Amino acid sequence: MSKTPVLVGMALSGAGALAALALLSPQARRSDTLVALQDLSVQLQEVVLAGRPEPPRPGDRLLTSADLPELLAQLRTADRSWLPRAESLGNGRIRYIYKRRLGDPPLSITQIEALRRNPPSHQLEHDAIASLLSGLGRSGVQVVIGPPRKVRAAGEWDPAARTLRIRPDVIEKGSVEFARVLNHEAIHVAQSCRHGGPGARPKLLGLSIVLDPINQRQLQDPVYAKASPTEIRLEQEAYAHHHRLSLGPALLAQECRTPLWAQEKSPAAGPAVR
Repeated sequence: MSKTPVLVGMALSGAGALAALALLSPQARRSDTLVALQDLSVQLQEVVLAGRPEPPRPGDRLLTSADLPELLAQLRTADRSWLPRAESLGNGRIRYIYKRRLGDPPLSITQIEALRRNPPSHQLEHDAIASLLSGLGRSGVQVVIGPPRKVRAAGEWDPAARTLRIRPDVIEKGSVEFARVLNHEAIHVAQSCRHGGPGARPKLLGLSIVLDPINQRQLQDPVYAKASPTEIRLEQEAYAHHHRLSLGPALLAQECRTPLWAQEKSPAAGPAVR
């Protein structure tokens, strides 16, 4: 998404201030001109400051650190659907049914039975989600559970609106998927901060963009069909590292530590990235 509303507002404010300057007589005093220029500066600043997180849309759910207990409860419920379940086939025979994520190898009977006896706690994912929500909040980023503007996108970072969106059904996919999507979008936020602040156009962080075959296949999804070469490289960087759950919080702490008042003058934001 482009930053059209902000750019239009700045253009209108600039035109208004220039009109005021034009009304000054040729003999206007220098002090009058300085006052008019100061007015222009104030108007421009007010428009830039208006570029804060967008108001939630109908059906959106804001997500902050305060909402973490409820979110984790929902994720734990979703995680149970990934546990193998046994079906009796009669005559003492049992069939195990379980779901696999893309790229996961098949489980042996021994692995299935061990998984049933000791279900994963997903503490690593839960700790990462907590750190990410905290870091995003400190960075002035609004996290929303709601449909991204781009159809099929699981998540979306819109620097113009300073809003990170995650599709509601990602929660239903459990802790692993949710943590990766949130981490992926947090890497995009860090890319914006590298360019001046969370409202800036994302810029590569300089991390490796070598992808495994599974993530390379993700970039062939139609959601990226119209992405520019620059946007594809930004996505490659996020896909190459979104499984590193400690990286997103570290990047936010490193790249987004500029005070919020200084971030208001970030370079113009580009389109939303997925």
